[in-house]
Amino acid sequence: MGMNDTPSGERTHIGFFGKRNAGKSSVVNAVTGQDLAVVSPVEGTTTDPVSKAMELLPLGPVMIIDTPGFDDSGSLGRLRVRKTREILNRSDLAILVIDAVKGPGGADHELIDIFREKEIPYLIVYNKCDLLEELPPAGKNEIYVSATEKIRIQELKEMMAAAALKKEERKLLSDLISPGQRIVLVVPIDKAAPKGRLILPQQQVIREVLDTGAYAVCTREDGLQGLLEGGEDPDLIITDSQVFEQVACLVPEHIPMTSFSILMARYKGFLESAVEGCRAIDNLKDGSRILISEGCTHHRQCDDIGTVKIPAWIREYTGKEITFETSSGRSFPEDLSSYDLVIHCGGCMLNQRELRYRMKQAGDQNVPFTNYGTAIAMMKGILARSIRPVLSRKVPQRGQAE
Repeated sequence: MGMNDTPSGERTHIGFFGKRNAGKSSVVNAVTGQDLAVVSPVEGTTTDPVSKAMELLPLGPVMIIDTPGFDDSGSLGRLRVRKTREILNRSDLAILVIDAVKGPGGADHELIDIFREKEIPYLIVYNKCDLLEELPPAGKNEIYVSATEKIRIQELKEMMAAAALKKEERKLLSDLISPGQRIVLVVPIDKAAPKGRLILPQQQVIREVLDTGAYAVCTREDGLQGLLEGGEDPDLIITDSQVFEQVACLVPEHIPMTSFSILMARYKGFLESAVEGCRAIDNLKDGSRILISEGCTHHRQCDDIGTVKIPAWIREYTGKEITFETSSGRSFPEDLSSYDLVIHCGGCMLNQRELRYRMKQAGDQNVPFTNYGTAIAMMKGILARSIRPVLSRKVPQRGQAE
């Protein structure tokens, strides 16, 4: 997968913040070398966050986000500020742009406090330095630039590369399998499947299998039995969670089995929390409320997994009258206190920081947090079996004991 094809959830998210008319959009355009954001001397020109996926040397694949002024006022302004706060939840690096002539104000100090509270690496960029008679000394995470005159823009980019936390080396699957192993992927092709393509976790798993030197064998769920009867046992079976039960009935106990969703929870760093959180399903009562959240937006089908299948399985499993609410995309409630459980998708379209923020948000409000795969596996009685290969250091070679 090339730089231009890097999924948004795998890119370094860089947010540009500051007061109205500090020159945020001008700095964004200067850094990217593109007219990404509309520039105007009128305060509040940027009314909504503007995002652009690109490759920015020397950083590599990034997501640049220009935000509305943090000092915006009025009812509409407050909505814009709230949107800006949402951007902070997924920013791997924050760039605070300050008008060098006017200096920092209350909104700037408030942003710095938020950066520190959320443990977001940040730089302070004093823009319009060409209007100063003399440059004051800059701190170690500060720089004076001029977006219009392109002064010290390259130095800023180098500081951004140094300030962005190096992402931990995470593996979706390749650290669990070995060259030569045969990995079977069960991929349902139904109404919810995107036409002519595979969903992102399936693509990522196939790539890691190939990178490892193992063999990726793909089948629909209705072809799995014939595949199992036709030759050697596979070393691992990975299935879409919505056919977990059907696959588990076909796959002998000695063959390791898990799901794309469980692999994604491990990859995003919240599998243990998801396993613990799914046990809250056993404590649900009549009138309990569950939030089902997805990180992407898609056209929902009549048998949609998040809005139809999971609620039906929970009602069947618990025998209780449960109330379900949903959220999708970047929308996620700040107040979760009224929910008894949050069930999240695998989060392939969200970066790790945002997904962990959502999990922490639930934890701070004492609301259990789990994901599709672990919740389904628990209700189908196969949770221990489905997480065993993922928690093992290596999927054993055929003939080896686990």
